[in-house]
Amino acid sequence: MADTDEQAQAGTAEGQGPVVVDEEMARHLSNKREELFEKFEIPDGFPPEVLEEAEARTEGVTAEIQSEIDDRRDLREMTTWTTDPIDAQDFDDAISIERREDEWVLWVHIADVTHYVHPDSRMWAEAVERGNTVYLPAYTVHMLPPVLAETVCSLVPEEDRLAHTVEMHLDPETLSYENIEIYKSVVRSDERLTYTETEHRIDADDAPLGEEIGMAYDLAERMHEQRKEDGSLVLNPSRDRAHTIVEECMLKANKAVTHELMWNRGVEAMYRVHPQPSPQEWDKALQEIQELDGVSIPGDAWDDPRKAVNATIEQAPGRQLNKIQRAVMRVMPRAKYMNDPFGGHHALNFEIYGHFTSPIRRLSDLINHWIVHENEVPEDLLALCDRASDRQKDAEQCEREYKQFLQEVGLDPHAVNSRGLEVVEEKEEETEEAAADAPAED
Repeated sequence: MADTDEQAQAGTAEGQGPVVVDEEMARHLSNKREELFEKFEIPDGFPPEVLEEAEARTEGVTAEIQSEIDDRRDLREMTTWTTDPIDAQDFDDAISIERREDEWVLWVHIADVTHYVHPDSRMWAEAVERGNTVYLPAYTVHMLPPVLAETVCSLVPEEDRLAHTVEMHLDPETLSYENIEIYKSVVRSDERLTYTETEHRIDADDAPLGEEIGMAYDLAERMHEQRKEDGSLVLNPSRDRAHTIVEECMLKANKAVTHELMWNRGVEAMYRVHPQPSPQEWDKALQEIQELDGVSIPGDAWDDPRKAVNATIEQAPGRQLNKIQRAVMRVMPRAKYMNDPFGGHHALNFEIYGHFTSPIRRLSDLINHWIVHENEVPEDLLALCDRASDRQKDAEQCEREYKQFLQEVGLDPHAVNSRGLEVVEEKEEETEEAAADAPAED
C-alpha cells in the first residue's frame, strides 16, 4: 500500500519538486513582473497603514470569536473539511454534507472576511483599488494583506473560525433548491486536505472523512452531469474527482446566494453576466471544430452549441482538445460584473449567477458578502462593478503576457504554476572547477 501511495504521489505536481532556475533567470523574471505591474497599474506592495490595520485585526482572535458565538449559528460539532492545493497558505472555504432520507443537505462555509474588512476600513479601500488577487505562475499579488488570509480568515483545522455559511437543502432527484439559508456561523474544520489526499479518500470509506468525501463526490458528480445535460459548457472534461467536488459545490453555493438576492430579496448585487455569441459566431466556431482531423460533432447536438461542444469533446482525440477550446474562446464575449443579472451567464447556462465563495481574492465576492448580511447596497455599486470588471481584465492580460514571457525564456508556465520555482546559487567550487578545466592561454 505504501509503495502504491508513493508512486501516486510521485505522479503529482507536488511530488516532482519545484522548477529550478539560476539567479540570473530569477532576475529576468523579477524585471518582467515589475514591467507588467507598471503597465497594468498593479500595486505589488501594501501601504503601511493597510498592513497595520490587518495586523491589528488578527489580535485577540479567540476572545473575539467567543464573543460572537451567541449571535451566530454554532456549527463547530459539524463534520467539516477544506480542500486546497498543497502549497495553499489560506483555506477560505469548507464543506459539510449529509444524505437524509428525503433530501441532500450541503453546507458551504466561507471565511467571514467582511467581519474584518468593511466599507469604512482601509483594507476595503485597498481591495477596491486592486479588484482581485493576481495569480502569476509562482507569484501572487494579493487583494488583501496575506496576514489576514493566513490567520483569522483561514479555516484551519481544530480552530474556531467565523464563517458565512450557505446551507442548501436539495431535492434528491432534481437537485433543485428546496430551501436556502445564508447566515453567519462559527465553524471548526476537522481536517485540511490537499486535492491529492481528497482523491485518495473518495474510495476509502474507512478512512477519516472517507464516507463524507465519498458522499460529496457522489453529489458533485450528479450536479456536474446535470449541468451538462442542461447546457452548461464544459471545456475541461478531464478534471479529477477532488476538483469536481470543490468546483460543483462552489458553483451551487454561488448560484444559491444570487438566487436568494434576486428572487427572495429583489436587491441589486454584483452579478456575473456572460453574454452569448451571435448565432453566426457560434456557427463559425462549430464549423472550425467540425473541420479538425478526427473530430465530428454529433448530428443531434447542433441545436444547442454548448451541448454540441460538450458532446464533441467527449469523443474527440485528446490532441485536438486545445484547438476545440480555442475555437470556442475566440467567439466568447467577455463576462462582466453588473448590478442586475439581465442576460444571465451563457457559458454556465444560469439565468442568474454571481460570486460569493472567494471574498479574500475577489472584490465581487467581498461586496456580495456585505450585501447579503447587511441587506444594504453600496451607493456606488455600478462603479464597483465596472472597477471589478476592468481589474479582472487587466489581471488576465498580465497573466497571459507573463506566461508568454516564461515560454520565451524556455520555462513551462504550467510546470512553474503547479510546482513553484526554486532559485539556486552558482556554487563557488563549481566556478573554480570550471576555471581549472579551462584551457591555458598560450
